[in-house]
Amino acid sequence: MSLDLISSSSSSSSSSSSSPIMSPLLQTPEESTAPSRSGRKLARTTMGLERDKKRLGDVEDRRGDTLVDEIGIVTTAPAPNGVDLVQESVSLIEYVARLGDFRSTQRQECYSLVRRMKSLLPLFDEIRFLGSAIPPNGIASLSKLKKVFCLAKKLLKTCNEGSKIYLALESEAMMVKFHAVHEKLCQALDELPFDEIEVSVEVREQVELMVTQLRRGKRRKDTQDMELAVDLMAVSSKTDERNADIAIIERLAKKLDLNTVENLKKETIAISNVAKERGQTSECIEQIVEILNKLKQVFGMEVIDVFEEPVKPKLLLKSGSLVIPHEFLCPITLEVMRDPVIIASGQTFERESIQKWFDSNHRTCPKTRERLGHLSLAPNHALKNLITQWRETNNYKSPNTEGLASPQGSSVKQEEISSLVEELSSCQLKVQRRAAKDIRMLSKENPESRILFAENGAIPALVQLLTYPDSKIQEHAVTALLNLSINDSNKKLIANEQAIPTIIDVLRNGRMESRENSAAALFSLSMLDENKVTIALSDGIPALVELLEQGTVRGKKDAVTALFNLCLNQANKARAIDAGIVPPLLLLLKDKKLNMVDEALSMFLLLVTHPQGRYEIGQLSFIGTLVDIIKKGTPKNKECAASVLLELSSNNSSHILAALQFGVYEHLVDISETGTNRAQRKARGLLQVMKTSDQLP
Repeated sequence: MSLDLISSSSSSSSSSSSSPIMSPLLQTPEESTAPSRSGRKLARTTMGLERDKKRLGDVEDRRGDTLVDEIGIVTTAPAPNGVDLVQESVSLIEYVARLGDFRSTQRQECYSLVRRMKSLLPLFDEIRFLGSAIPPNGIASLSKLKKVFCLAKKLLKTCNEGSKIYLALESEAMMVKFHAVHEKLCQALDELPFDEIEVSVEVREQVELMVTQLRRGKRRKDTQDMELAVDLMAVSSKTDERNADIAIIERLAKKLDLNTVENLKKETIAISNVAKERGQTSECIEQIVEILNKLKQVFGMEVIDVFEEPVKPKLLLKSGSLVIPHEFLCPITLEVMRDPVIIASGQTFERESIQKWFDSNHRTCPKTRERLGHLSLAPNHALKNLITQWRETNNYKSPNTEGLASPQGSSVKQEEISSLVEELSSCQLKVQRRAAKDIRMLSKENPESRILFAENGAIPALVQLLTYPDSKIQEHAVTALLNLSINDSNKKLIANEQAIPTIIDVLRNGRMESRENSAAALFSLSMLDENKVTIALSDGIPALVELLEQGTVRGKKDAVTALFNLCLNQANKARAIDAGIVPPLLLLLKDKKLNMVDEALSMFLLLVTHPQGRYEIGQLSFIGTLVDIIKKGTPKNKECAASVLLELSSNNSSHILAALQFGVYEHLVDISETGTNRAQRKARGLLQVMKTSDQLP
């Protein structure tokens, strides 16, 4: 805010102490000639509101940053006045409204908070055009409200600009911060003296309704968050790379919107900023960097030390000494476009790239994220002509795209793909075996080849090979289908070929490696909700439980991952319990050599949300096992065990009594002070359950 503006505000404030004269900043020509309240209400126009907003601009926003470090901590500044507070609050609301898209893990909470802040604009509109001075208690309430807005702005900026991986890992901690803002917002609005500042009944009722809704709202619990947590845990695993890992990483990349080179570059910058705040050697930062590097490897990016990479706000691509105009690059591939087309959002993409996006069942613009009214493609002739002229002028040649690079660095051409698909139907087992193996290898790490193999009819031929008695052919076929299923469109094609019952048969009767890869294939296919039902109705859950009991460590991991995904369907939780999933999960908890305690606890956390699951799991021996993990487990083990115990105890207080008898109390107190952030919250929740049920020792 300028010095003239502050001076004017101060003088008007001092004069109002002797007589109720309206501040010049609030007066309009209409108001100066119309002293009645009805006349003043007519002056509450949008034009007047916009004029005052423009006069202050972002100065108020910056002033809010310098005056308030954290909620309740104010540095030296002139005494607040009602005019300034209203205008600064409006500027803060305008600022957060301009932030645009938010990270997917907090998007719902962000939009909800912004919507509620914007709903307060009519309140400030009325206060802005009051005919009398705002009373001291009104000034105090507005000051407190502005501080809450500053805290909300900081939180929303983090969700707009912060590391997507960090926000996903800290999703529960972020939720706690949102609830803290909600509570402080309610408190500030409760203290507003509506009668004294003469706010209309209509606006007052709107504000009171919003406060009621905020207080009534409960923390959102959806299976998607739990599913994301398991994916993050799987990607962070120290075990060897497996075929299923690629599917998990690509799935995670889609969820976090980190499936383009440009977005990964921006994420690298965001992680560097987080590291500066938290320290490069912290366990959380190491985990984030490890996940980032795996995502980069999948998308063919060079893995470089994130702290040594040059920080650039925008990707700059060069070909030798030639700078490529950014407008010529497809936002998806970041390559110079050959056939640019315009979609419904008005954005331009390479035709092949955007068509693949649509073919993967996306109905949004990859750049703006808005929902599209139609999927028609319109050629961008003007841009195509400019690119053509630029190519000729600069003698620019695109990289060779005739073939697809295989993991070995060779080129996979259309002819080779067609030939391999034909060989799958050969009358010679040796030829079929070799073709299935080659398709398995080529589709493992090459996204483009998965599409081409499917387009050339590989899926029906591979499904047919699953029934062959030759164990090697069976193994190569089911693994090739696993790799092809990483592509979302292929998931539907595989299911449409009635492959799921055949894959389950291999899961039951095949060799161990074939069984393991069958479980991984079912996990990949179960990402589609309709396939979750198909797998369950085909008796896939009992077969997976059997592998969980009898399989190798890798087999157990594949089985529990697939079962977790299937049990995101509520009906499948009961099916898994009926299939006997609880005993093998208990064995995973007790056998520390398997290093699968976290996976087992995550599965238990999902099952206890079902009444039958709580009945089966909540036995005395299981409570004792949980308490033992809380006492002696790793920090992550303790966090998961406390989460399961809290879910059980919230539905049945006898469980917390049993846990107390096993000596859990002092360990919960310790975790509430020294555990991970999430573990601390769960431990405090358990202590609160003890308090409310009168079970504290």
